Amino acid sequence: MILIIDFGSQYNQLIARRVRECRVYCRIEPPGIDFDYIKELHPEGIILSGGPSSIYDQGSPVIDHRVFEMNIPVLGICYGMQYMVDSLGGSVRQAEKREYGFAELNIKKDLGIFKGIEKKTDCWMSHGDSMEKAPAGFAIAASTENTKAAAIVNSSKKFYGFQFHPEVQHTSKGKLMLKNFLFDACGCQRTWTMKKFAGDSIEEIRKRVKKKKVILGLSGGVDSSVTAMLIHKAIGKQLTCIFVDNGLLRKNEAEKLKITLEQHLDLNIHFVNAEKKFLDALDKVTDPEQKRKIIGKIFIGIFESEAKKIKGAEFLAQGTLYPDIIESQSAFGGPTAVIKSHHNVGGLPEKMKLKLIEPLKHLFKDEVRLLGGEIGLPDELIWRQPFPGPGLGVRIIGYITKKRLDILRNVDEIIMEEIKKSGYYKKLWQSFAVLLPIKSVGVMGDKRTYENITAIRAVTSDDAMTADWAKLPHKLLGTISNRIINEVSGVNRVVYDISSKPPSTIEWE
Repeated sequence: MILIIDFGSQYNQLIARRVRECRVYCRIEPPGIDFDYIKELHPEGIILSGGPSSIYDQGSPVIDHRVFEMNIPVLGICYGMQYMVDSLGGSVRQAEKREYGFAELNIKKDLGIFKGIEKKTDCWMSHGDSMEKAPAGFAIAASTENTKAAAIVNSSKKFYGFQFHPEVQHTSKGKLMLKNFLFDACGCQRTWTMKKFAGDSIEEIRKRVKKKKVILGLSGGVDSSVTAMLIHKAIGKQLTCIFVDNGLLRKNEAEKLKITLEQHLDLNIHFVNAEKKFLDALDKVTDPEQKRKIIGKIFIGIFESEAKKIKGAEFLAQGTLYPDIIESQSAFGGPTAVIKSHHNVGGLPEKMKLKLIEPLKHLFKDEVRLLGGEIGLPDELIWRQPFPGPGLGVRIIGYITKKRLDILRNVDEIIMEEIKKSGYYKKLWQSFAVLLPIKSVGVMGDKRTYENITAIRAVTSDDAMTADWAKLPHKLLGTISNRIINEVSGVNRVVYDISSKPPSTIEWE
């Protein structure tokens, strides 16, 4: 395995994804990780990520210097390179000119890490500091017009430093550079597969749970469904799934899930209809954060009540993913910036005093989908687009009523039908409708109308960290708009959201 030390880089997850795409297992840990734990992990190599700090800043992140004495290869990227230089006796200074964006990388010496790469290639820079003096034993291996030491190498120790970012797509040969590090320098083997992960996880769950019972809050999304199926394969009917219908779901969603999960996959599911309770509590509430808190609080209360009915339950299962864990850690030991809280990290387990099972906590979303296929989940669940925990409650801007929910459900159903019919469903990260809190004038059947406006939102993304608005064909958008206005009573105008993330978020609330 490869250990990735997160110095606060916005690209830390991307480094891990690139490593795993090479079928090599890796873990991301904060720099404060205990050195004895590092030794227990037995990494074949270490990657030090970039970060926003300067090594001469007070409080900048550091790692135990003994990692450089473990006789294993180390790759430092951006801040990681600067930290390695400073730690091993070199020096770093503020660059005369900050370098950001594309640059031409001129490779001076092959030295293994650049094997199979042309002498001139594109790279992506994002730094304000540069190496001034190399530590003993290091040679400059590549440069750009503005950065003399764009890459450094200590061949005898297999230490490498990149001032640029090989993990981003903008560095055209970055993946090959990482492959050279993984296989030539570290001697890694391509053993990371979903088949092996599934087998190991099932065995681990059996050993841990034994004859006890597990409860799981099932949403019907990819993460919770894969978690449920994996645990079901391990312990069968010892798992009880609790599905809370909050009245904020898509059209006929609870009924469809009941057929798919309960009948076809033989999962033990307890359905709770709590629509009235949620809608009563949300009456006249318009603030999105207040909506989320109300929905979360009621869900926890219902879940706790239902869980108490299951005698012998000692474990709570959650579909927490690796990005949830990573984003809840900080390179500086404190909380990371919060835009929207992750519902799976913290809160419910501590309150209920149950032992936690999170079998997906070291997987990314695309890996979860692969795992779902490996353990036999149907495509309709594996490729289901993400759906927010608060459901349609945060896709209705403003107040929530049964009537407005029904309007949005009907609009949403048309969008889903047309997106799937067009072949775009699997190409998009998300596609959905938003009901706006304003009305507009229209003309239908020679009569004036004053009805609701709905927005279509469709984005492409690899992992939801960033997203671009989808360039859907005009004909498809025209068909969707025409159907909505003609078939959904209460809507007379459709707009298309063409904002990307950042600066916008994918969901509107």
